[in-house]
Amino acid sequence: MTVETMNPALIARAQKIRLIAFDVDGVMTDGTLFLADDGQEYKGFNSLDGHGLKMLKSSGVELAIITGRTSRVVTQRASNLGIEIIHQGAHDKLAVYEALCRELDIACEATAYMGDDVVDLPVMRRAGLAISVPAAPELVKAHSHYITAREAGHGAVREACEFLMRAQGTLDAALAPYLK
Repeated sequence: MTVETMNPALIARAQKIRLIAFDVDGVMTDGTLFLADDGQEYKGFNSLDGHGLKMLKSSGVELAIITGRTSRVVTQRASNLGIEIIHQGAHDKLAVYEALCRELDIACEATAYMGDDVVDLPVMRRAGLAISVPAAPELVKAHSHYITAREAGHGAVREACEFLMRAQGTLDAALAPYLK
């Protein structure tokens, strides 16, 4: 997909984004929860998504995680990726999101949120750009501005990152070092 082939209204939304927040289960992972007898939780993250997040952050877009569950592995993954804004156990994601916008002094129109289920709808409906995945319920997809072609946990986050960077004109510069 090139900027020329994207919907102009969608491009305009994406060009304004200064902050993107992500849900975890069903967005950064495929949604499967592995729980061991000892209570340990395991999640599978995609390395392509991780590099996309690093490139997007380097391009000047702030990254955040807002998730309803609490897991040490999410803290560890965020640390590995340099994501400093992490809100776990967020049962009222909208309140967390609005407080974050106030704290960072970023208008809601300049934010994106990537979610996959109805609990994400309040934030998705408030954000300037709502992104979801193919497996999301129809109601969630109906309120999404952009639905990735790739599945959650299998490159959907990377696709969203590259989409934003392409719209903002920063993707070519991020990829240039790898094309020397």
